[in-house]
Parts: sequence; C-alpha cells; structure tokens
Amino acid sequence: MTTKIKFGWRVPDFPLDGSKPAIFRDQMLASLDPLQESFDSFWVADHFIPWFAKMDPKTDTYEAWTTLTYLSARFPRLWAGNLVICQSYRPPALLAKMAATLQVLTNGHYILGIGAGWKKDEYLAYGYDFPAPAIRIHQLNEAVQIIRKMWTQPETTFKGQYYQVEKAICEPKPNPLPPIMIGGGGKQLTLRVVAEQADWWNMPGISPEHYEELLGILRQHCQAAGRKFDAIVKTVATDCVAVAATHQKAQALADASPFGRDEGAIIGTPDEVSAQLERYTRLGVTHFVLRFADFPDTAAASLFAKEVINRFAA
Repeated sequence: MTTKIKFGWRVPDFPLDGSKPAIFRDQMLASLDPLQESFDSFWVADHFIPWFAKMDPKTDTYEAWTTLTYLSARFPRLWAGNLVICQSYRPPALLAKMAATLQVLTNGHYILGIGAGWKKDEYLAYGYDFPAPAIRIHQLNEAVQIIRKMWTQPETTFKGQYYQVEKAICEPKPNPLPPIMIGGGGKQLTLRVVAEQADWWNMPGISPEHYEELLGILRQHCQAAGRKFDAIVKTVATDCVAVAATHQKAQALADASPFGRDEGAIIGTPDEVSAQLERYTRLGVTHFVLRFADFPDTAAASLFAKEVINRFAA
C-alpha cells in the first residue's frame, strides 16, 4: 500500500525584512490561510531570539508555545508541531501537561517535536544552565520518558540522574497520544535516543546522501534497541524551497534567500522540485516541513500546492 506523503509549512521565526510584530503576524496568517486546504501541518521552532547568526538578536521573535497555540486555534484542520521544543526550557512534567492540554483542545492534532537544545547564548541569556552535549542528550532521554509516563499512567514517579518527579498527575490524558518526534542527527547519542524513544524522527537541512547515511546508523541503533526501524516515521525539514515556473526564476528566489545555499535547499520548477523530493521519499521520508524562499510573498507556496503536492498523493 502506498503511503501518502504529507507536507507541512515551516512558520518563519522572525521577519527577515524587519516587519513590525503585527505586520509579521499578518504575513504568517496570509501565507498559511491559502495553504490550509493543501498542506497537512504547520511547525513552529523554539527560540527566544533569532537562531540565524546573521540576524540582529534584537529582532522581534515570537515565543514558540504561544505562537503554536494561537495558530492551532486559527487553523484547526491542520496538525500543529514543534520543530523542535528545547527540552531544557520547560520542565518535562510541565511540558507533558502543556502538550496533553493542547492535544485535547486541538482534537488530537498535535505533534510533540523535541530536541536536546543547542543555542548557548540563548540558554545563558534566559538563565538556563548549558551543560555539555552528552548531558543535554541524556536529559532529553529522561524528559521523553517522563512525558510518556505522564500521558499513560495515573501517577508518575521518576528518579533519573537529571530529572525527578514525585506522583505527578496529568489530567486530562491526551487521546490519542501525540506522536513524539525527536530532532537531531548525532550519530552516537541522539540517534540512539531516537531509536529507543521516538515515534517520529526529523532532520533539518540535509541532503539525500547525508540523510541516507544517517538512516543506516539509525537502523543499527534500532537493531541494538530491539526496535523496528520502520516503526519510526521519517521526516525532513528545509529552510529553503524555491519553486517557480522556470529554473532561472527559482534560482533567483534561492539566491535572494539567506538559506538558499543550505545543504537541503530545494530549488527548481515543479518538475525539478518533485524529482528532488522523490529522492527523499525513496529513502522512506513521509512528511516534509518546508519554508518557502519568497516569504512573505505567497507565490512559491501557492505554486507548490497547485503543481507539486498532488503528485505525491497516495
């Protein structure tokens, strides 16, 4: 049976053109509104200041959970996902409660994307400790265990090396359970946590060749963990989709984007873009998360919705 390929819109985190907050909000709504009948999901990153190093850190940046909740109410047909929540920023028991509540309020349309965290200056600015990468990944492992237990058990007591909870209660329970998507591609530790804990896996900004390499490593971790490799939903995100009627126009969109040279950039006509996406689907990717290069213009996203998505229908 052919699996339907799904497409999500990567909500911009901050205005590249310096738009004021209300204007930036309206740009997001104007972009997502015509896509909601064609796309399956929208995704919000978790940063307090721009993650892009070339941006002024004082650039207006919306908080992730607030944005996700607001857009969930505005676009109830779409699935809502984090790309990805930093496990350090909210205690895991609180995050379990927040996610369960949103799952109930969205009628089961929430995906909890979570990662180990990486932006040191953001951690320190907001008063969070910034331990070594291995510690943050072990914290991620414990956080996911707590979250899943709180979603499924009447009370949760957990005494880990980094996180502890005592008779934590999470009511109402989420029904169905939100998929837990873990983001990241660290070969030794992160992919091991994916193999052991994740329902979904996401990698951003990655070429098909690099993705295939990581899939091989993930498969090994799954075998070691006694987990079925095919049980994990494979997803890819890219910060640059430049699609236009001609390759030259598409390339111009990519050249004008600060993300146009990213490893995972998708550039070309609808035929060319479809062929590039097919390279991922042949590897097992079933959900794409896409940022369009011409935002806040909607031409590229509209062309993609009209000319590309139907080619991947089951």
